[in-house]
Amino acid sequence: MENYILCNCKNVSYFDVEDALHAAKSLDDVEKAFADVQEITHCSTGCGGCHDKIMDAISEIMHR
Repeated sequence: MENYILCNCKNVSYFDVEDALHAAKSLDDVEKAFADVQEITHCSTGCGGCHDKIMDAISEIMHR
C-alpha cells in the first residue's frame, strides 16, 4: 500500500491513520474508530476537508 497525505492541515498520512487504528479503543464501527483516530492524530480538526478521505481510509483498513 502506498502512503499518502490524507489531512493536509495536520499532515496526517494513510499510514498514520492505520497506526492510530491499531491504538484505537474501538473498532466496532467506523464512526467510533474515526473519533479515536481523530483523538490520536488530530486529523479533521483544521478545515475539516479531509473528513471523507479519513472515513474512507478507516473503512478500507477495517475491512481488509
